Amino acid sequence: MLKNKRLNLLLTMIAIFIATFMTSVETTIITTAMPTIISKLNGLSMQSWVFAMYLLTTAVSTPIYGKLSDQLGRKPIFIVGLMIFSLGSFLCGIAPNIYLLILFRAIQGIGAGAIMPITFTIIADLYSYDKRSSKLALNNTAWGISALLGPIIGGFIVDKLNWHWIFFINVPLGLIVLVLILFGLGSKRTTKTHRPIDYKGILSLSLSLISLLFLFQMLSSQELNIIYIIIVALVFSLSLIALVHFEKKSVDPIVPLQLFENQLFTIQILTALLLSGIQISFQVYFPIWLQSVYRVTASVAGLAVTPSPVMWLIASFFVGSLVKRIIPKLITIPIVIVQMLFYLTLVFAKTNFPMIMFYVIAGVTGTGLGIVITMNTLISQEVVSDTEVGTASSMLTLGRTMGQTIMTGVFGLVFNLSINQAVGNHAEVSLGQVNGFISSNHDSASNLIPIMQKIIIEGMHNVFLVTVILFGIILLVNLKDKNKKIIK
Repeated sequence: MLKNKRLNLLLTMIAIFIATFMTSVETTIITTAMPTIISKLNGLSMQSWVFAMYLLTTAVSTPIYGKLSDQLGRKPIFIVGLMIFSLGSFLCGIAPNIYLLILFRAIQGIGAGAIMPITFTIIADLYSYDKRSSKLALNNTAWGISALLGPIIGGFIVDKLNWHWIFFINVPLGLIVLVLILFGLGSKRTTKTHRPIDYKGILSLSLSLISLLFLFQMLSSQELNIIYIIIVALVFSLSLIALVHFEKKSVDPIVPLQLFENQLFTIQILTALLLSGIQISFQVYFPIWLQSVYRVTASVAGLAVTPSPVMWLIASFFVGSLVKRIIPKLITIPIVIVQMLFYLTLVFAKTNFPMIMFYVIAGVTGTGLGIVITMNTLISQEVVSDTEVGTASSMLTLGRTMGQTIMTGVFGLVFNLSINQAVGNHAEVSLGQVNGFISSNHDSASNLIPIMQKIIIEGMHNVFLVTVILFGIILLVNLKDKNKKIIK
């Protein structure tokens, strides 16, 4: 009996490990391939939507899965999400154009909304608070491995095969996880009562996120339509007001506002949200910067992201001992200050900026995220009741996904506006030429290369200026933390 229990526990942890690897390797592979996808599909103006649509549907589905996992159990909900994610990955692999790729990324995101929060919740179910940090850190090794393999695999596929193949890797991995979960994880329900699903909350949350992303996309367009912008902004405002109204009255809200009455919980969510937004900046724009300005291959450009998850993995093993000795804000504030100083150098970087600094900054970023976001996860689970662990985990994941969703739109807006403005100031260069120049596989006239490099770097400066501002907001949020107790 004891042997069977240990075997089931081992199978479950292996499944969680592979599921984490599957979602993380998908990120490192697509960021490596993104410049090629932009160039091949003529999708510079739509590039942010390849990320944003995935994050949008992940954000919308995450709290739904979290709530259902508390009611119906972790196993069935995880399996449903896993199957949808695998299907979406396959469809992305056969996408013939940028528009269908964005659509299939939406399906992939609906499945991904279950994987991350429920893996966190399963770990919380299986291990006590004292042991949980080490298990979370152990699970983070999947990030480290994916960081090493992702850029190599992605770069090889882009350079030697076809970018469509970067998505197919998730299909066999999904099947392996499915088998392990079926045999290893129990299907015990966590609650006996079934409350009505908060459809009004789901609808208003979806409308809020969708309208916000459309607003960013419209603002970054070359032809601004003020009437449409006002309409979309109005939809966003009304849907946000409706969300708050419905959630206050809902019997079982999809976004339980009472959890946010706890200041410590709220600060963990906001910190994770903002840091996850910052994570998007270097994951997306480092490869673009290196391929377009330094003209390196997709493989080399992708490796610039590698130090982040590797350092995330190493740093996360220290979280358990840190939270037992130091209050949360005194962990977060020094780390954020160091990160902000490194990103400030990118605001002033020129074409001769040392390429090694991209690896250093990625490593510093990963170290900070590994400590702070793992701590955010631990504390947000600990300060709620046992019956709300699944919901708290989904709120943390929703916060992270919303941060990435919103900042994907913001960074895309800032980058596109900067590019459009710079192209307007250089009559000898067209937007189509800059679009092709993004990929190092594309040849350009030698006399135009310095101009296009300058145009792209100006866009990068503005992107990372926004990142520095985000670090400042994180500092302000944590300085407001009134908690003076160590969380044990």
